[in-house]
Amino acid sequence: MTAIPCKRALLSVSDKAGLVDLGRALAERGVELLSTGGSAKALREAGLEVRDVNDLTGFPEMMDGRVKTLHPKVHGGLLALRDAHADDMEAHGIEPIDLLVVNLYPFEATVASGADEVTCIENIDIGGPAMIRAGAKNVGFTCVITDPEDYDALLAELEANDGATTLPFRKRQSARAYGRTAAYDTAVSTWMARFEETPRRVAAAALLRQELRYGENPHQAAAFYADGSDRPGVATAVQHQGKALSYNNINDTDAAVELVAEFDGPTVAIIKHANPCGVASGATLAEAYGRAFDCDRTSAFGGIVALNGTLDAETARAIAEIFTEVVIAPDATEEARAVFAAKKNLRLLTTGRLPDPAAPRRAMKQVAGGWLVQDHDTGTLSASDLKVATKRTPSDAEMRDMMFAWRVAKHVKSNAIVYAKDGATVGIGAGQMSRLDSSRIAARKAADMAEALGLPDSAAAGSVVASDAFFPFADGLMAAAEAGATAVIQPGGSMRDDEVIAAADEAGLAMVLTGQRHFRH
Repeated sequence: MTAIPCKRALLSVSDKAGLVDLGRALAERGVELLSTGGSAKALREAGLEVRDVNDLTGFPEMMDGRVKTLHPKVHGGLLALRDAHADDMEAHGIEPIDLLVVNLYPFEATVASGADEVTCIENIDIGGPAMIRAGAKNVGFTCVITDPEDYDALLAELEANDGATTLPFRKRQSARAYGRTAAYDTAVSTWMARFEETPRRVAAAALLRQELRYGENPHQAAAFYADGSDRPGVATAVQHQGKALSYNNINDTDAAVELVAEFDGPTVAIIKHANPCGVASGATLAEAYGRAFDCDRTSAFGGIVALNGTLDAETARAIAEIFTEVVIAPDATEEARAVFAAKKNLRLLTTGRLPDPAAPRRAMKQVAGGWLVQDHDTGTLSASDLKVATKRTPSDAEMRDMMFAWRVAKHVKSNAIVYAKDGATVGIGAGQMSRLDSSRIAARKAADMAEALGLPDSAAAGSVVASDAFFPFADGLMAAAEAGATAVIQPGGSMRDDEVIAAADEAGLAMVLTGQRHFRH
């Protein structure tokens, strides 16, 4: 049977948004309302007639509400095939439940709030997922609604079908129901993974946020999903203007905001194809933007700009001078928003706050037949962690620039080379198969910067250089020295470290070793 009249509904929700309106609309159609606990109370207070589930089951809610719907008269009503199981239903007094409206204990929100372990465990729903799975399995007869956003669609379905639900509608809702329980169980299992050194099984779940026009290329279908975490960033940002974000916009914007979050003082990053083309700190965001833009004016065109402070009008005016795809910041002044209002294609996003670079989280990458799972790179260093490897000790200014360059290099695709001077990048080499090639590209970028600014020497003159991994040979180091770098920060650990250190000494460079690398593929 395709169309099933909705005669009896069980409503048991944690999120009571829209519950009363839904209950009233169902009651007006003559639907009998069954409910539990707080849901029943909310419906009764609105003047609706409600039958308690414990009247149906003959058992009271018990164990602080842990046991109330785990009963054959509930699950039988959800699971029964109206034709094949009619005799069993009559023999045991089981009444069919045509509609199940359930949303779950707020486990994800409880975890995000920083609640203690006992509170988190108490917010693991048992009866709700069990009912959802039962009703969703019985797709031929039972309709399941798990999200208040679907209430209007349900009422429209009932209106269009004389108070019945159709099989296509129930199938869609069953798919959503199993998606919800899968996501819920994933959230619980991810949180529970703290009790297991290496989880035997890992899972990922997310909620559709946006259908995208296409993926990296027009022939690839794509969509954007949010994982429900409260980590600030592109998934949680508010978009104030501009057309919808593309797949590449989202990827690049994520890279941008994660980079600027590494810095405390006013800092701006300009991103292109997930790599920074300019990063700088300054006394103000406007100054930082100007210095970041100067690093690579050509690549900045059509880029993504991230700021680690409130966007002001002065900075907005500077950004608006060239075509920019996306600007993302914790906040923006009304004056800054007014500046961008004339740039209809520019997307402005605000995040409220910045992500914590040190917060532990998991990274998953799909490969053929499986997943690679690792901790995100949350590695940080202070100057006291560094080991001076050369005869010359870096100056205080060189040390400050090396720490700056090291933070940037963490966000550059490997092999990564970053030249920096006075708290700004002056040349970046990214994603090359050879570290020597990355060094040469970064040096060329520094020369291009000097030409654009009318400087007499390469912008790399007097700079420091950061390498995300060790120099396997001295050639990459010497390319940096030839470009004018005076100090080097790199992990060390090569079998040729002695050769590299000797070359640095011969060139008069100061070199520090981090003992930590930042591969980024």
